[in-house]
Amino acid sequence: MEGSFEQTLQDGKLYRQVNSLIVAHLRDHNLTQAASAAASATMTPLNVDIPPKKLMELVAKGLAVEKDETLRGSPASALYEFGSSVPTTFGSAQPSRASAINFSTTQDTKVSSKNFPKHETRHLSEHKNVARCARFSADGRFVATGSADMSIKLFEVAKIKQMMLPDAKDGPVRPVIRTFYDHIQPINDLDFHPQNTVLVSGAKDHTIKFFDFSKLTAKKAFRVIQDTHNVRSISLHPSGDHLLAGTDHQIAHLYDVNTFQCFLSANVPEIGNNGAINQIRYSATGSMYVTASKDGAVRLWDGISAKCIRSIVSAHGTAEATSAKFTKDERYVLSCGKDSSVKLWDVGTGRLVKQYVGATHMQLRCQAVFNDTEEFVLSIDEPSNEIVIWDALTAERVARWPSNHVGAPRWLEHSPTESAFISCGTDKSIRFWKETL
Repeated sequence: MEGSFEQTLQDGKLYRQVNSLIVAHLRDHNLTQAASAAASATMTPLNVDIPPKKLMELVAKGLAVEKDETLRGSPASALYEFGSSVPTTFGSAQPSRASAINFSTTQDTKVSSKNFPKHETRHLSEHKNVARCARFSADGRFVATGSADMSIKLFEVAKIKQMMLPDAKDGPVRPVIRTFYDHIQPINDLDFHPQNTVLVSGAKDHTIKFFDFSKLTAKKAFRVIQDTHNVRSISLHPSGDHLLAGTDHQIAHLYDVNTFQCFLSANVPEIGNNGAINQIRYSATGSMYVTASKDGAVRLWDGISAKCIRSIVSAHGTAEATSAKFTKDERYVLSCGKDSSVKLWDVGTGRLVKQYVGATHMQLRCQAVFNDTEEFVLSIDEPSNEIVIWDALTAERVARWPSNHVGAPRWLEHSPTESAFISCGTDKSIRFWKETL
């Protein structure tokens, strides 16, 4: 009885702490009505004294512990007495092969560069015009490509691997499992819903479209957002409830996925007329997002208030910043620009941490991407039509591979779960690359 009573007291104390954190979080992000409702329902003082962003810090630490437990083979869910295991479904993120890299470790010590593993490559399919973009699902099971021919192709990665086997016994394997036709201008970007079998596309026709790929015969979108500008880039929040659109407008458009209501940040730095957004990406927890703009700037934004928290002006000089994405631990941002540079930035200070040199990209809206373990950085050298790979920690160039495209690839996208990536070409073709075992 005594133990049970002590547990009850501990549970009550924990509930009060959680309620206080929620109320303070809502209050500090100007969600006054929600904060008042939560305070009233839980009998928590509205003026409860909690440090700013305390809830986000605790959640981030908890997610880090959960990730560490998963990597060690002991999922955090095992800490709770659930009656059954959680089934593996679409959207459930697969464990990464390594934890996020600590880029501060090379500041005072000499570290040797690693060798990028050999890959084999295979022509997957062709669009009828330039293959412009690609995206993997979070669980690595699917990859989609979008084209200037206004079509979207969806591939099943398991079927791609089966197709690449030298002794496939069941005849030709077709890895394309869906093709969607619903845009009237070229596709610019794609993203997968984190929980549902929904693929989202953004295009030059000012629309964002939602496709349900669980339906075998569906060719058209089941939901459409009509934007006011060319939709250059899209990114779904990890919850799946909100979507960011980077457009020809200087400010990101934030949509509620359920109501399609659009929000614009009221706290915006002065951005010139050349501030169109080339790429926009949420961080792993959705606490921040980053934009890469035509004016050469990389900007960091609060994921809740949509306030600009840091502007790295002239991150790529006067040339366009063409891509930007967070590391898994949200401490750094990797950016690419038409000044032929790939750079790593410290989120907390805005300081340049690494620069990856030796690849020229001045024409196409190229990307720089990490591999799945963040040990390597990949990008494009346009003049030589090669894929260039650097050791992420040492910034040393460790490989240059012929792209096998006719003309330089326009887009690289790496799987989040394994050593495999996609290249999309101006030659209309799509190639799959995977580590040679």
